[in-house]
Amino acid sequence: MIWDSLFQKFSHSGRSLQVQIRQMIVAAIEERRLPAAARMPSSRDLAAILGVARNTVVLAYQQLVDEGFLESRERSGYFVRSASPSEPSERAPRPIATDGPNSPQWASRFTMQPSTRRNITKTKEWLSYPYPFLYGQFDPGLFPTNDWRECARGALSVLEIHNWARDLVDGDDPELIDQLRLHVLPRRGIWANPDEIIVTIGAQQALYLLARLLMNKDSRVGVEDPGYPDARNIFSIMTDHVIGLPIDEDGLKISEGLDQCDYLYVTPGHQCPTTVTMPVERRKKLLDVAAKRDIVIIEDDYETEFLANARETPSLKSFDQSGRVLYVGSLSKVLAPGLRLGYIIAPAEVVRELRALRRLMLRHPPSNNQRAAALFMGLGHYKAHIRRLGSSLGTRASQLDLALNKHLPEFEFFLGQGVSSCWLKGPDDLNGRDLAKAAQNKGVLIETGDIFFKNDEPPQNFIRLGFSSIPAERIEPGISALAAAWRELKA
Repeated sequence: MIWDSLFQKFSHSGRSLQVQIRQMIVAAIEERRLPAAARMPSSRDLAAILGVARNTVVLAYQQLVDEGFLESRERSGYFVRSASPSEPSERAPRPIATDGPNSPQWASRFTMQPSTRRNITKTKEWLSYPYPFLYGQFDPGLFPTNDWRECARGALSVLEIHNWARDLVDGDDPELIDQLRLHVLPRRGIWANPDEIIVTIGAQQALYLLARLLMNKDSRVGVEDPGYPDARNIFSIMTDHVIGLPIDEDGLKISEGLDQCDYLYVTPGHQCPTTVTMPVERRKKLLDVAAKRDIVIIEDDYETEFLANARETPSLKSFDQSGRVLYVGSLSKVLAPGLRLGYIIAPAEVVRELRALRRLMLRHPPSNNQRAAALFMGLGHYKAHIRRLGSSLGTRASQLDLALNKHLPEFEFFLGQGVSSCWLKGPDDLNGRDLAKAAQNKGVLIETGDIFFKNDEPPQNFIRLGFSSIPAERIEPGISALAAAWRELKA
């Protein structure tokens, strides 16, 4: 039956029922599965087919009439609206030819091939797995749904829409800038003027903007090894001189490799991926070395919101007396990765050029999201959420610690304070990729550690376990299943 096939994706969970009905009818009309003048089922019949209230269908039909997709005929029902003579007729779309004899040879035209670089990959259907030990993924149970909904509604009031709906060109929501200065930066020991802050589409865009503005093919950029793959790949697009620098139990080492660097990318709050925190004394020494050798430091201060001793280990930027440290922060890690809100703290002259560059890319991040985030902070939700989330992650970390000691005593692991992931080193004969495949068959998702190393032939006996995406009660059985997968590989 046509209506059964038309609404086969209809679901009673997730998006509102009325919205789903409208979207499916609009899609069918646009795709010409419902031709002009086609008669729609009565509201009573469609309600019965979908198992919804009749009023839900009536409201959906009325909205589609208002939007010009359907028309109501007295005593006859609802019909797909026919185009009026004044409206241009649309021809059926034709497939776009992509491989004809005269098609461009795209591979020869690429100035780069980002797709060939080694990168972190995650299973798209990870939520369907019982034991997803993935870093940085969204846990619906931890998201402050009601608080965020209040702020999103507030941002959609008539007055607020007048504030953010205009084109800010290369500007940002001034209220968000104020809230960052009031609620976020002081926790990291940073004070900044409004003209020293720029909002970005997550930390990822922040790193890309900095690399595009400051680096050229001859720039020498030091990165932690192991370190954050996306940062390494961004810098490698700009220059061939990306230098891997060693780390130890205190983060980046003060090594001779620093002598070769014009720029240095570092994660001192929680080193990626080991999660170790750089001590204050080493931070000060690193700044001294950078000043003597004229190195500009890009500090990615990721996931430091939950440090219990945050004021005892303030950011590298907080010790910066010469504007040498460019600070990158993110709200996505605290709220949800899909929010995509980050920021850069830098000297005003740097921010001015970053704004001009960002304008050429996308002008500015969506203002409605900026205003909702500003309200979230201003109403006190941000700090309350950090307390709740920090407590929950602490519980999960304790569970993971116990489970690893119980089920995988042969593995070395480091679990820093206030983190949401754990770095593991397995026996020398461990192949992380083989373990990941075997674990996935048991419903366990893990991340292989080789991707974090710069070398094209990295060690294979490291893995990373994220625990922000898995409920506490599933951690112990998940690690038990992981251990079983490993022992089967050994047998």
